[in-house]
Amino acid sequence: MIIVLPRFEINSFIKAMEKYRPTMLPGVPTLFVALINDPRLPKLDLSALWACISGSAPLPQEVRDRFEALSGCTMMEGYGLTEAAPITHFNPVRGRRPAGSMGIPLPSTQAMVVDQETGARELPAGCVGELIIQGPQVMEGYWENPEETALVLRDGWLHTGDLARMDEDGYFYIVERKKDLIIAGGYKIYPREVEEVLYQHPGVKEAAALGVPDAYRGETVKVVIVPQNGVVLTAADIEAHCRRGLAVYKVPKIIEFRSELPKSAVGKVLRRELKEAGTGAGPAWSP
Repeated sequence: MIIVLPRFEINSFIKAMEKYRPTMLPGVPTLFVALINDPRLPKLDLSALWACISGSAPLPQEVRDRFEALSGCTMMEGYGLTEAAPITHFNPVRGRRPAGSMGIPLPSTQAMVVDQETGARELPAGCVGELIIQGPQVMEGYWENPEETALVLRDGWLHTGDLARMDEDGYFYIVERKKDLIIAGGYKIYPREVEEVLYQHPGVKEAAALGVPDAYRGETVKVVIVPQNGVVLTAADIEAHCRRGLAVYKVPKIIEFRSELPKSAVGKVLRRELKEAGTGAGPAWSP
């Protein structure tokens, strides 16, 4: 039996978990963020769950660790996209799960990391480049759009637009969407590494990092933060925390606080809306 909810709402979700006691839980990272911040999670009987699957966006390591500790359920990450549905990579159900890895290619699926400039030169293990994929799940092309098809399908390989790296054991790691990469003063900054540090702050409930235009640096780092309930954060708090975990050029220059982040129907953070909202820093939010 598959239990489908029209959209994620924490109260109805928990009621469904209690009523149906599912054996597998797929979700986006924001779903698991909501659960680890809900006081009812430690009291839920999740003994029927044998696996939780996170996809659609990178899962912060802090979120994975906290969810596993609170729920007792093993979390696994996979990777897929509309153009190669439903999935191309997955972590072994019973096997090694390196922190931050989306796993290894599925059977009959090939994957490589290539240089961002030409998209033709395969990079060695450990180097960051664009992820390209070949396999039976890769689309034939976009409907009645040969120009766009030619941009992403080259010599049978799907160019995903995602920046990734592969380790020596063949496990892949998504670093960031190519279009979300921040280039500030010539330095490349990945939003995910900024967000990983933000989630380590006990007062941060949700966080998103993005690049915004800057007259001097070209782009600069902006973060939008939802504080934990009852917690009042300041820009100085966040800046000091980031300085302890990030290189100086990666420390956010614009810090905005909100009561919630804009999300899609499935709970994915809408970065485009955050970028379109402007570049000014908002006031410290308090409940």
